[in-house]
Amino acid sequence: MKSPDAIFSCREIYATISLISIFLLAYNSSSVFYTTVPIPAATDPPEKVTTPEENVAGKSSRKVFSVPQLNTRIPLLSQNRNLAISPNRTARQTKKKLRRFEDRVTDFFDADCKNQFFMTWISPLETFGGREIFVLHTLFTAHPNGCLIIASDSLDSKNGTKVLKPFLAKGLKVSAISPDFNFLFKKTPAEAWYNQLKSGSLHSGVVPLGQNLSNLLRLGLLYRFGGTYLDTDVIILRSFNGLKNAIGAQTVDSITGNWSRLNNAVMVFDRGHPLLYKFIQEFALTFDGNKWGHNGPYLVSRVVARISGRPGYEFEVLPPPAFYPVDWSRIKALFEGPRNSTESKWVAAKLDQLRSRCFAVHLWNKHSRGMVVEKGSILEHLMSGFGYNYLNSTMNF
Repeated sequence: MKSPDAIFSCREIYATISLISIFLLAYNSSSVFYTTVPIPAATDPPEKVTTPEENVAGKSSRKVFSVPQLNTRIPLLSQNRNLAISPNRTARQTKKKLRRFEDRVTDFFDADCKNQFFMTWISPLETFGGREIFVLHTLFTAHPNGCLIIASDSLDSKNGTKVLKPFLAKGLKVSAISPDFNFLFKKTPAEAWYNQLKSGSLHSGVVPLGQNLSNLLRLGLLYRFGGTYLDTDVIILRSFNGLKNAIGAQTVDSITGNWSRLNNAVMVFDRGHPLLYKFIQEFALTFDGNKWGHNGPYLVSRVVARISGRPGYEFEVLPPPAFYPVDWSRIKALFEGPRNSTESKWVAAKLDQLRSRCFAVHLWNKHSRGMVVEKGSILEHLMSGFGYNYLNSTMNF
């Protein structure tokens, strides 16, 4: 039989072990089930946005800050200067900033402008090359008293001005202005769509965002200001004077002769035209960033098909020869030189057709970029007619 002291000693040991076990169990439970509540760090000031102008010049006296709600996964938005708002700016200063784009456009289009033209360039400055310069040359040859605004953030810079200097030196009116999407889409069906895009709640899709923004931007420009929109790969062959509220057919039905598809590379519309509003509405309601052309050529085709014949929509659909005399699938024919006398006769006949029946020629950049202009080709003849000796130049077309 154990002594009372021995029994007491064992009980002490068991009690101690039990206490240690309870303590360990409690500790492990707290380690597994605890919830971490983060402690907010000190708020850092918004990061400065590097604008294209600052990339070129290396410095800028204007303080620019990122917009808090912008999704940084969309660099096209976060880099646009007209989306940048200083956190210390008053409501009155913000309103002045938002009107800056409108003032620049209306001041540029003065009484001396016989034609108002718009282009868009949502791409890096260095990609604005020989083809685009030649297109501008054709535009001003046909419209020496015309005025062109290129809605572009990259061209609205010191180096962008250098690119346009040859035209400015001749007294021609061309200007690059960074677009203010907020102003252009305000109080239109596109406003809510654009706010979703900025917040990151809208998936932009696999089609490059710049392409779809350009589709909407051109509509906003024409709706707010009126005039003519042109893609930067559209060669102008003769004056657009006389065209009013017009859009061009890309293809026609071979049996009925009715148009089967329209295109939005060339559009001529009055300010506030109801068809433009319908285009913008369709963009916002049916946007699909995964289908090429859905928000551009197919969009204008869908809307015009629905509203044709309705009162209040006065506009004209021009036949393919007006702007799209050569389909994208055959665009290589413009670049190739003749191989024999038969092809030489075809080139001569096609040139006569272009010069007599067409306002412009769309080069379909998506399909023709990188093609070489061969000797004796239709394009070489057209360029020669504008004073361009392409074969003896270093111009990258």
